[in-house]
Amino acid sequence: MKFLNQVTVEHFYIGLKILNQLIAEMHQANPGLPLTHHRKTACSFRDLALLQVFQISLTSLRQLQNDASGEKLQEQAIGLALKCLSFDFVGTSLDESSEDIGTIQIPSSWRAIVEDVKTVQIFFDYYAITKPPISSESLECLVRLASVRRSLFSGETERSKYLISFMRGTRDILQYQQGLGQHENYHEYCRLLGRLKTNYQLSELVNVEIYGDWIRLVAEFTMKSLESWQWASGSVYYLLGLWSRLVSSVAYLKSDCPSLLDDYVPQITESYIKSRFDSVQAVVDKKISEDPLEHREQLQDQLDSLPYLCRFQYEKTSSYIIDRLEPVLEAYTNAGRFSTSKTSSDLTCVEGQLTWLIHIIGGIIRGRQSSSTSEIHEVIDGDLAARVFQLIQVMDSGVHIEARYNERSKQRLDLAILIFFQNFRRVYVGDQAMHSSKQLYLRLGELVGLQDHVVVLNIIVQKIATNLKRYRQSDEVIGETLALFQELAAGYMSGKMLLKLDAVNFILGHHTKDFFPFLDEFGSTRNRTLFYFTLGRLLFMEDSPSKFKAFVAPLQKVFMMLEEMADSGFRSNEVKCAIIGLMRDLRGLTMATNSRRTYGLVFDWLYPTHVSLFVRIIQRWTDTPEVMTPLLKFMAEFVLNKTQRLAFDSSSPNGILLFREVSKVIVAYGTIILSQPVSADPYTYLYKGIWITLTILTRALAGNYVNFGVFELYGDQALSSALEIALKMSLAIPLVDVLAFRKLARAYFGLLEVLCHNHTAVIVNLETEAFAHIVGSLEFGLKSLDVSISSQIYSNLRAQLLSSQPSDQQHRLAECFDKLMADVARTIEPKNRDKFTQNLTVFRHEFRAT
Repeated sequence: MKFLNQVTVEHFYIGLKILNQLIAEMHQANPGLPLTHHRKTACSFRDLALLQVFQISLTSLRQLQNDASGEKLQEQAIGLALKCLSFDFVGTSLDESSEDIGTIQIPSSWRAIVEDVKTVQIFFDYYAITKPPISSESLECLVRLASVRRSLFSGETERSKYLISFMRGTRDILQYQQGLGQHENYHEYCRLLGRLKTNYQLSELVNVEIYGDWIRLVAEFTMKSLESWQWASGSVYYLLGLWSRLVSSVAYLKSDCPSLLDDYVPQITESYIKSRFDSVQAVVDKKISEDPLEHREQLQDQLDSLPYLCRFQYEKTSSYIIDRLEPVLEAYTNAGRFSTSKTSSDLTCVEGQLTWLIHIIGGIIRGRQSSSTSEIHEVIDGDLAARVFQLIQVMDSGVHIEARYNERSKQRLDLAILIFFQNFRRVYVGDQAMHSSKQLYLRLGELVGLQDHVVVLNIIVQKIATNLKRYRQSDEVIGETLALFQELAAGYMSGKMLLKLDAVNFILGHHTKDFFPFLDEFGSTRNRTLFYFTLGRLLFMEDSPSKFKAFVAPLQKVFMMLEEMADSGFRSNEVKCAIIGLMRDLRGLTMATNSRRTYGLVFDWLYPTHVSLFVRIIQRWTDTPEVMTPLLKFMAEFVLNKTQRLAFDSSSPNGILLFREVSKVIVAYGTIILSQPVSADPYTYLYKGIWITLTILTRALAGNYVNFGVFELYGDQALSSALEIALKMSLAIPLVDVLAFRKLARAYFGLLEVLCHNHTAVIVNLETEAFAHIVGSLEFGLKSLDVSISSQIYSNLRAQLLSSQPSDQQHRLAECFDKLMADVARTIEPKNRDKFTQNLTVFRHEFRAT
């Protein structure tokens, strides 16, 4: 504190600087010390010094408030206050990059200073008299103060006074338009508004005397922000989030004071939709370089909040949406009929406007809450959805079918339609949804003739087929289309319904590049795997060998063409593309086999007729990763015994025969790849193929469908040759590189685990140098951050701890471990981390009691 009384500015500055660095260092764990040691140090600092440091920052701010020349000192003082308020008070590893800071667990010893109205006011004062970054950091301090835990306050009276100070301060900023012309201030101010509703109930807000002025000014500010969407695009998320939380709380409002939301929310919703239309025109006129529709995450954030606003005054809002949609839909329909009626830029504008409206309608449909939705809301859902289905009937006809598929605006429109389908399907398609959604289907039947979910499902599948036919080079549209198709096929009931549709049966019978040109595009080869995975799922829902034979007939032709190809032509580009496509198709089809019966169909088709082709491909194309990766990944899938699908009869030699073919593939690839010079890109040309090969062998060894003693008994070298070449490949990679690439490390240690369990002699009989290398790698592996490795280490440590306890205590201790992850999701959200911390504390106490 002595530096505060020093005459020189330099002493003052250095003192604040030291404190800033001290708190920053308290946040950083020392790599040489355990995390628990760091946490103890941080907690000790929090209890003994942090409050005093925060008081120093406040004292400094008051002293410097009227010092116009002390900007550098003010910057240090406000930064110090912000660091104090950003301190990780309870060890939940607060994510500084996160926009959602959650509730701040300030210690009870801070109660007096937080409840003092002068504390909040000093930051509002600094905001008013300074410029960024000081003013924006002042708002950031207020954001954190607004997030203080409820239980910190002495009572509701103090908490109410605290809220009033925030509402008065934020109102004054809007009233006098203080500093909102700077982006930094504007963004933090929007965050502050959002935090007020997050930490306070609507009933608490409306009971404040100035609520009427506050909500009016916030509504006007929101609408002005939406009008200035180019300038405020990154902050609209917080404003929409504020209003969505406000309207969500209306149902629980018990206060006699009016919320006034009925007056403002429809206006805000309409302003948002109008601003989206304006953005489309601005893009067409090239007034902005980036289309907001291209920012998928920002778009999704906005659409998460919008349904609450739209459904608040649903009848009024839906009428507005329909009024905006119908003339645009009519213009689009006419443009499809008359090729000269619209220029390309006009169509781009219309498609952009339709895209926004489809996104909004899809978001509204997704926001339906079945438990509370009235029949009138269901009818309105039908009104909005009917317009979308009207659009779908015309968007792939006339001019729209001739030259628009390469236009980005048309592609975005189709992506919006796919998202609408996903949302509509989740809410209104299915047996259960059909019975609980009679009003919607009655309305759809009246407007567009869609009486039930089966008819709607047929429309969806027809659109899927159209996209797959029309789009050759848009990998994004094809990928999203296939994702929707796969989602439909994944469900048992929806899959059964799909098989009844003519469109699906057409796809199953005509899955070639002649009907679906994207299959002929080299850039879409990844999509082929998903395509055949989905078709395989549908195919295997029926037990029909004849249908399987008819389905694989096009693939059989590719096999025959490759098998008949002379060696002189086997390195051509045409053969290369054919191999890549075939391997991706086979992998997708094999992924769809989940039973002994379905896997048997694929196995009997490939063995013994076609498996020899795989070794021939390896011998000719080992130096080409684009060919090797699909082939090896198919083999890795082919040998994987998931859901016990490789359960051959006890008298069947198929398991042994399969492993022999696997051995040939591994030996052929390993022998050639190890003889080639190291490339400048070792991962692509060497490591990737090796880790997939190691995965193949690991899965084959651990599949439990081969009696490996047979190989030694009959002098068959298949097992020993595969193990030998696999170990050579493993030892050829520097240990540093093994640990640097996660997939490579997982494959390497996965193989070692299987060898140590079932083939210990192979490891023991290695030469000393190789044995030492492997044992040394195990030590490094224990320190790996890979989930599969760390999970196994945890399981082994747990088993050791349990076995070290008295037998009568082991069951109770096991229950303690089980409770450790109770109600904990696999996320790093603040609430979730708090829950895990609580579980850990309970575990520690119960463990000690045990």
